Amino acid sequence: MGVIKRAVVAIVKVVGALVLVGSAAAQTTVIRAGNLVDPATGTVKKDQTIVVKDGKITAIGTQGSTPADAMVIDLSKAWVMPGLMDAHTHLTLGMDPAAPELEVGYLKESTGWRLLRGVRNAREMLEAGFTTVRDVGNAANYADTDLRKAIEKGWFPGPTILNAGKIIAPFGGQSHNIAPEQGRFWAFEYIDADTPDEVRKAVRQNIYYGANTIKLVTDNSAFYSTAEEVRAAVEEAHRAGMIVGVHVIRSDAARAVVEAGPESIEHGFDLNDEVLKLMKSKGVVLVGTDFPLAHLKIMGTGGGILPPPEQTAAMIVDRLKRANQIGVKMAFGSDVVLDLPGKTRAEMVMDYLDVWLAAGVSAPDILKAMTTNAAELFQWKGKRGAIAVGEAADIIATPENPLGDIKALKKVSFVMKDGKVVKK
Repeated sequence: MGVIKRAVVAIVKVVGALVLVGSAAAQTTVIRAGNLVDPATGTVKKDQTIVVKDGKITAIGTQGSTPADAMVIDLSKAWVMPGLMDAHTHLTLGMDPAAPELEVGYLKESTGWRLLRGVRNAREMLEAGFTTVRDVGNAANYADTDLRKAIEKGWFPGPTILNAGKIIAPFGGQSHNIAPEQGRFWAFEYIDADTPDEVRKAVRQNIYYGANTIKLVTDNSAFYSTAEEVRAAVEEAHRAGMIVGVHVIRSDAARAVVEAGPESIEHGFDLNDEVLKLMKSKGVVLVGTDFPLAHLKIMGTGGGILPPPEQTAAMIVDRLKRANQIGVKMAFGSDVVLDLPGKTRAEMVMDYLDVWLAAGVSAPDILKAMTTNAAELFQWKGKRGAIAVGEAADIIATPENPLGDIKALKKVSFVMKDGKVVKK
């Protein structure tokens, strides 16, 4: 009987604990939003109430009565909006400014070390207001998958992550002129794929190891992927319900990529108007990774692929300006790969706002690229990317209006992710 009694007591304790957990999870949160920003339309509604329960937005309207058990968050003097999204990140990568080469990291950094860097960068990005990121490779042996899973389990704070696993590329990854005696050490974070069948196998390998988006590099060398090879990746990824982003710099390579039907082109620094118009007609999103000159000066010429920093910076601003004028849909992507002393990863990402402004892109359009457009690229309509009933409660706030001055995003004062307050 003593054993049975002890078992009953233990069960009661467990049930009680579950009830308490359930009660906490079910608590209603009410946000008093003085200025509710809708990036999709560039409009603002005054004095709105946002009701959040179980991680989702359950009601929005003019301020009224508040449930007795609700937690109230007063943002009546703030500008409230959906969480920001960065569509091109490398959370586990952090090249030394003194030796900004991928190969140095292969020799000195383990997958475990890369994962720890990812934990740090993920938290910094979230606290700065980025509630979603797409991590597009350069994560050693699938450190990005482990990072995503750990965040999803609640072990560490971080944004919702789409992760690409190893980058699929023609022979050599993004390395150049490596001595044959060294072997294929770039396989640390790339998969060589030079035929449609090899590309299909590479996509399947990434999915097997936990990737939930796909990334290709097509023209990092004199040779580049064919339309058939890119199409193989697109078909395979789409069957698995995943989107595809393709790194491409030059117009000649980009035409074949656009015709193959991926969701986005990454970088595209040297795209002409013809390719940009083709992208618009095909609905391919430009994730421009529009580097500031200060970053480019440290990174150099990307192993000889890019012109000198000053020339590349001018090319980026020109392409961004033309893409905006043509009406190509653009999603914000940073591609920060450096660890600069005294700056967080998020602070480096915010440096990119100056480039968009230099290209003449308006603050409302920049905000839309960082929220609505990115969510549409990720195919998350009705799930994330807007403050709307039924969507995930990814909500941030700033003390100033980002529609008037986009640099207000550098002062995010409140962050909620999936209904949980991260920063207040």
